[in-house]
Amino acid sequence: MSNARIRYWDVAPGGMAKLRELEHYLNAESGLDYVLRELVKLRASQLNGCDLCVRTHAEELQKAGASPEKIEDAAEWRNSSAYTLRERAALSWAEVITNIQDGHALEAVYREMRAAFTEVEVVNLTLVIATINAWNRLAIALGKQAGIEVQD
Repeated sequence: MSNARIRYWDVAPGGMAKLRELEHYLNAESGLDYVLRELVKLRASQLNGCDLCVRTHAEELQKAGASPEKIEDAAEWRNSSAYTLRERAALSWAEVITNIQDGHALEAVYREMRAAFTEVEVVNLTLVIATINAWNRLAIALGKQAGIEVQD
């Protein structure tokens, strides 16, 4: 699948490799649960309107054994009992970071994050969110390309 305006993998392989290296680090060394990482990727992708990324992360969650309710309720997670305290804090953080320009509740959500996660987990989760936002923006701005993310 490709509707690329620019084939960014071909044009900037060095930069794309660095983004992929960051994904490898997060997958291997972040200390964050795979389902948690995929949930925040799904939520950020929903907020950014990246349909390809939404499908990809919903499929990854399904493969990982996440409940259908957890996948289907991601956009309305506040109204669902499917999520743990850590998942709720992470989803809230994903929304605040993805829409950081809005400035909504950053301090309050940060306090929730610190109550649920260690410092290194907060940093790594923020990197997960920043990375999915980068993938979303590449896919939306330059054209969706199959296999834009690395899955370990």
